[in-house]
Amino acid sequence: MLVGHLAGHLASILTMAAYLLKDILWLRLLTILSCFAGIAFNYFVPATPLWSVIYWNVLFAAINIVQIAIIIRERTGIHFTEEEKELHDTLFKNFAPFEFMKLMRVAKWMEAKPGDVLAVEEQPINAVMLIYNGLVSVENNGKEVVQLRDGNFIGEVSFITGGTASATVRALQPTRYITWPKAKVTQLLNRNPSMRLAMQSVLSTDLSKKLMRRDPSFHIRKRFPSISKKAR
Repeated sequence: MLVGHLAGHLASILTMAAYLLKDILWLRLLTILSCFAGIAFNYFVPATPLWSVIYWNVLFAAINIVQIAIIIRERTGIHFTEEEKELHDTLFKNFAPFEFMKLMRVAKWMEAKPGDVLAVEEQPINAVMLIYNGLVSVENNGKEVVQLRDGNFIGEVSFITGGTASATVRALQPTRYITWPKAKVTQLLNRNPSMRLAMQSVLSTDLSKKLMRRDPSFHIRKRFPSISKKAR
């Protein structure tokens, strides 16, 4: 009887702890332990075992065991290229490896020649881009305000605000970059709250560095809310 009551309290404590976790793997693991504790409680405490409740707990535990197996398979099956590993170890270190893998699945590697325009001021831009290797010029009202190199984002203002491009971006030399379609990456971040927070941090850091380096006459007359939860 004592063991049964202790199991009942343990089931509630484990469930509460699971709700406090952000990592889905640990959340499911604690949920399984909570189910087992609940099974013990419903077997030992009542005058006769509550088999219907026990069966449901067994089913919930089985579902979570299967999901844990899927998660582990996804996480252990991660293989980055040298370029992706470099990006994850530097700019995207706030992302768990499997989260960064999901982000790269919707990405596309592109190359720009000198003179190619990647964004046009006040025109819609349907992607957020990251310079991997190269040099681009950022122009506002026809005047260069800053040059961007490896590790800088393009189109992050439009991505954050949902508006048009805040400046024209032109390649000054052969430039290799990554592009993420806005609609796809927004949907991905909306399905993964931890990824959305990590991306907000990455883009905010990049934007802060740019504002410190910009020409004093360049002002972005926009507000910067959190990344929208709605796909645009």
